[in-house]
Amino acid sequence: MPGLTRRDAIKVGVFGAAALALPLERVAAAKSVSDPIALNKLPQPFTIPFDVPPVLAPVRTDGNRDIYEITMRSSQVEIIPGLRTEIWAYNGIPAGPTIHATRGRPATVRQVNALPATHPTLKYESWTSVHLHGSDSLPQYDGYASDITRPGQYKDYQYPNDQDARTMWYHDHGLHHTAENAYMGLAAMYILHDNLELSLPIPHGRYDVPLIVRDAIFDSTGALRYEDNSHSSLFGDVILVNGRPWPSMKVERRKYRFRMLNASISRGFRWQLSTGDDLIVIGTDGGLMQAPQRVRQLRHGMAERYEVVIDFAKYPIGTRVVLQNLGVPNAVDFDTTKTAMAFDVVSEATDLRDNSVPDVLNPNAPAMDLTPAMSLRTRRFEFIRTNGEWTVNGKTWADVVNSGYQYVWANPGLGDTEIWEFVNTSGGWFHPVHVHLIDFKVLDRNGKAPFAYEIGPKDVVYVGENETVRVIAKFGPNQGKYMMHCHNLVHEDHDMMAQFQVGPPGSGDDPINAALAAPMPAPAL
Repeated sequence: MPGLTRRDAIKVGVFGAAALALPLERVAAAKSVSDPIALNKLPQPFTIPFDVPPVLAPVRTDGNRDIYEITMRSSQVEIIPGLRTEIWAYNGIPAGPTIHATRGRPATVRQVNALPATHPTLKYESWTSVHLHGSDSLPQYDGYASDITRPGQYKDYQYPNDQDARTMWYHDHGLHHTAENAYMGLAAMYILHDNLELSLPIPHGRYDVPLIVRDAIFDSTGALRYEDNSHSSLFGDVILVNGRPWPSMKVERRKYRFRMLNASISRGFRWQLSTGDDLIVIGTDGGLMQAPQRVRQLRHGMAERYEVVIDFAKYPIGTRVVLQNLGVPNAVDFDTTKTAMAFDVVSEATDLRDNSVPDVLNPNAPAMDLTPAMSLRTRRFEFIRTNGEWTVNGKTWADVVNSGYQYVWANPGLGDTEIWEFVNTSGGWFHPVHVHLIDFKVLDRNGKAPFAYEIGPKDVVYVGENETVRVIAKFGPNQGKYMMHCHNLVHEDHDMMAQFQVGPPGSGDDPINAALAAPMPAPAL
């Protein structure tokens, strides 16, 4: 296997050994987990100004294709005032640079791994694999976990940009170190626009704002601490939004559209405004919903994206609206995790264009047209922890590796529609299940209708404690092997990942060998 050391081979069972446990430095306490010295230096909530990640411009265009270059590198940034924190990030930027793409214009994104050779404390080799989460990429550009790029190498990823407008994100997916790499900061947004979305009078431009939310743990020097509690979950006590702790955003008296991404390793959120007013959900993972949904609360699992409109016109200037986190079962909550950020209403609207939410958004989202009668078959996938291993139907990614990457959990034909049942019999944790390549429609959970905010095309679904969730999907447009896994990245790394084959065995491009990473220096783009 490319890039697999003997130590990592032992971890995935190539030589028949069980996964090795990383030593724990600390178990989460009731009120905090960061070092007290770091906690004492944390800013008061809502005193740090909000920041929007920069937009990345193409280095050039080639006909109808946009060409980008991104370097994954270490940088020292100030997150806790007065302390420096080493992060690993795309272009070294907290929350990375955002790419805005247009449907019908494919993109090439060169990803250069210029990270240190090893992690500063965990000492693993810093290989990477970049997954554009939400894209129907070919297998070799999908961020297959075992398709790694070592330090000093680069890979050119090709993205078709042929789907409905949607909020995607690119993040690390490297074998066994996805959680650590993403925790260090390798996560950023990739926003796809199309003519329908741009024609709607919903907020655009500076009123269309990314919110990348995650939690973190810090030591006394300001360094990030990685503590996964016996490979179960990582729960931090500092909430970061676009890389800043509990920021405050100045807003005008009008509607704003927030693209909310939960980029946490293990923490789910349940959002509510401090005013008790509605969150207007207009989009899910796969793009715009057919119709907006008004909710007072929104449960947000890791890797899910929700496009939410908040109307600040009703609030007088001087009002502060807080985005509160009410928590989810089995998350370790702290005094400091009850809020994420504040919105401070500071002025009248300076631009009232694109300031409404129409009753019809995207009536033709393909996944939402699927019905159970179209399904050719139903498959069942049980997500269970057994003997310390995170398994799917009793097997793990080690079974894939040991089979020479041939073992699959499912083999839908190209264009087949299937119902997949995701089963979580545990009362001790939830699993946000992500299926690569496709969008799906949530049919029901424990036989009941999905939540209002889930009535849109999805690629991640929150499978709660003792829940069975049914989804329906049409498999395509590509053939080949793709991944399905729990997006609690600790579970994924230890080894709750499966793969499925679209089309006949052997069809489609090889996810590892069809486009290998190459050593630097790279030829000019």
